Amino acid sequence: MTASAIKLGMPINYAGDFRETIDNLVDFEAAGVARIAVPEAYSFDAVSQLGYIAARTEKMELQSAILPMYSRTPSNLAMTAAGLDFISGGRFVLGIGASGPQVIEGFHGVKYDYPVGRARENADICRLIWRREKTEYRGKHYTLPFTKEDGGTGLGKPLKIINHPVRERIPMLLAAIGPKNTEVAAEMFEEFQPFLFHPEHVDVAFGEPLAAGKAKRDPSLPELGIVVQATARVTEDAEQIENASQMVRHQAALYIGGMGARGKNFYNQLAVRYGYADAAKEIQDLYLDGKKVEAAAAVPADLVEAMSLIGPRSLVAERVAAFRAAGVTCILAAPVAPTHKERVEDMAQLAEIFAS
Repeated sequence: MTASAIKLGMPINYAGDFRETIDNLVDFEAAGVARIAVPEAYSFDAVSQLGYIAARTEKMELQSAILPMYSRTPSNLAMTAAGLDFISGGRFVLGIGASGPQVIEGFHGVKYDYPVGRARENADICRLIWRREKTEYRGKHYTLPFTKEDGGTGLGKPLKIINHPVRERIPMLLAAIGPKNTEVAAEMFEEFQPFLFHPEHVDVAFGEPLAAGKAKRDPSLPELGIVVQATARVTEDAEQIENASQMVRHQAALYIGGMGARGKNFYNQLAVRYGYADAAKEIQDLYLDGKKVEAAAAVPADLVEAMSLIGPRSLVAERVAAFRAAGVTCILAAPVAPTHKERVEDMAQLAEIFAS
């Protein structure tokens, strides 16, 4: 991977007081945060919150993180992105992903199938609509218009989006960790967002599919961006470092151990690709047995450190250098200091480190 400049971003926590968080965004924007990412999962929708943020900010990019493909049609995703890009003055990044069968089938009641093919067709249709071309598309998973031969009424017509989008190529990001999803991200999307990212193991975990996708990449696309999340706490205080590290441990245990069933957990498989096969099995066994504290304790210390920006400024700078060397172009740093003032100070320090 080649070294590249890194943009400082920040995820919004949907579990907190959203309005208070947004009231404080101006401080983070002034501190150098260039992108804000809003998750959706199965909480409040991300779109209404992104619209609110667009009205309260001036320069930072707004990213959906992540809109599930199964809960919206490709045309609806295109309309949503065009609308958010319009009200933000061209600052929106459309982040989409497959989520997982637990959420898609359990919460949305929609069959979870063909995530790679659907990602490809979503990208095609969104770009067709942003170019204001008629909705004429025949894919394996989506057909526009849906004709009588397809089982429709026969009244569907190919249409163009009424308004003129601010940009006909709104940046699209695909959240992916599996090899096939990673390959299509590298082939068709402006950005790729893996989760639980270990920069020293980027080649063994993602190198082959990234290379395969880039070999087929449309030359009109910019160089692939890599967006990752990392818990952040810049401090020399041992207690603060431990508290932040525990947050990472519990999050890692949730995903490696609990986000999926045995044999069907994408995050567990990722940990195996990183070389943590024994730890991944232990974490999953403990977590699925209801021993969540023990599962968190089983997360290897070197994995916690590798994925995070926690510790004295010198150590954090070393981790930033490792992310940069792995080709990362944007880090969504989640500040976990106990006060707003300290969180802003941490983000300001990160902005300085990223710029150095």
